[in-house]
Amino acid sequence: MVKKQINCIACVVIVALMSVAFASCSGTTSNKDAKDSDSIKKAEEEKIMFPDTMFASVNDLTYDIEILDTVTSGELNSLGNPYDSVPGNFTFRGGQRRDARTFSGKVKGEPTRIVQDWVYKTSAKGKWGGGTGWNGQPVYVKWPKQQMDKFRQSSPGLTADFGEEEIIVGSLCQKLYFINFANGKESRTPIEVGNPVKGSVSLDPAFNGSLYVGQGVPENSPFGHMAINLYKHEIGYMWDRDPKAKRNWGAYDSSPVCAGQFLFWPGENGTIYKYERLGNGQLKMHSALRYVVKGDHGAGVESSMAIYKNYGYFGDNHGDILCINLNTMKPVWHYDNHDDIDGSIVIEVENGVPYLFSGCEVDLQSGSDKRTYFVKLNGLNGDKLWEWSCPSRRSESGKSHFDGGLYCTPLIGDGNCKGMIFFSLNQPDNASNADFFAFDKNTGKLLYRKPLEFYAWSSPIGFYNEKNELYIVIGNSNGHLYLIRGKDGEILFNQVMASNFESSPIVKDNIFVVGARDGGIYRFHVE
Repeated sequence: MVKKQINCIACVVIVALMSVAFASCSGTTSNKDAKDSDSIKKAEEEKIMFPDTMFASVNDLTYDIEILDTVTSGELNSLGNPYDSVPGNFTFRGGQRRDARTFSGKVKGEPTRIVQDWVYKTSAKGKWGGGTGWNGQPVYVKWPKQQMDKFRQSSPGLTADFGEEEIIVGSLCQKLYFINFANGKESRTPIEVGNPVKGSVSLDPAFNGSLYVGQGVPENSPFGHMAINLYKHEIGYMWDRDPKAKRNWGAYDSSPVCAGQFLFWPGENGTIYKYERLGNGQLKMHSALRYVVKGDHGAGVESSMAIYKNYGYFGDNHGDILCINLNTMKPVWHYDNHDDIDGSIVIEVENGVPYLFSGCEVDLQSGSDKRTYFVKLNGLNGDKLWEWSCPSRRSESGKSHFDGGLYCTPLIGDGNCKGMIFFSLNQPDNASNADFFAFDKNTGKLLYRKPLEFYAWSSPIGFYNEKNELYIVIGNSNGHLYLIRGKDGEILFNQVMASNFESSPIVKDNIFVVGARDGGIYRFHVE
């Protein structure tokens, strides 16, 4: 029996080898077959969850996980990126990896200028006025016909200018605005949200009628985050101050992000909330992670969580970078990046491994050698691959202060700039402006830096031409818009187009939309 079984196995092996040899000799294995095989392999790899493990660096933390729903499993029912196939830009920097690459723009030839198409003026209210602040990215959506029909049947907020392409943005004047993408006119009546909004709103990629909005400044009560029911044009869910939080500051500049059946929402109160997404502006809290670094007090999270598979990554305002297992909410590893982290982590995946890029500000550092640190980390274990640093300063003006360092979220290059990463730094080398930097993302080598007037908090965006050459647009705090050739840093256009661009833009084709502190929501095109 054993001998017969061995002989059968040998026959199978011989047949398999002959089949491979025949296919190789006859040329029946096409490039398409190889690509299909690679796609299948990649799809299968993406179904495999990362392990439920904890590295020694987690010992730096004390934390507790509150499970509010003990019946529903916390395991993600999907590891795919739900933003990959949506018709628009639904959350900060486009999706789970916060890399903005899926939503790169398109231009012809070498563009030379930026032209304004329209401006929508918000109202102004209180100390913060109107328009948008940091990080203030709008949502852009092209509604399917089924959704448009449903809105027309149920929403009392639609105007005569409601159309299939819509901009949705939160404002410092305590309102949520809806704007027709084509003509810049009001597509729905504004919704009062009770407090200024500084962060980026987030549209649920399931088209379930939910829009997520975080409040930024506590001028009124309640103060927290909310879900909007777009079908009824009203607030459907509100989370107020959390008495269990490690930090008594309930703002939410972080843009929440969906993974599987859940929504993950970091807070400036030192808590990461995990919600079940019910649709129609309703959320059900599943669990919450509250943490502190040992010997420290609670830190807040202003950056937006980046996700790959079942691991989530974020930085806080004490310089901590954490990886957590989204299934269990347990920390996986911790890395200390020296100082306040506001810019969101960007993920790039290579051979199934997520690599993280993150930089800090100069806020908490003392002494004469204050520096901005920018790092590349292995997302599976938190190991540092390279680190670059630059002297920076924090300037004081009466009771106000301006922190140096990184506020934007970096842009990873493709096309002729593949292998490069770009970002701006404020007050580098103790200067009073910002510089725009380009690095080799594999080695950390500085490729070039270009001075920009004033500060630059807004995140850079990319446009590619028919030759796949990258051109970058970035704004600054004095209202300048710059058009930069990605490969060598040549500034092709530099002009004041508003009063202050703190917010980050969204891109469609050769068009981008961005808010300013002067009360305007602007649409521009690159030509």
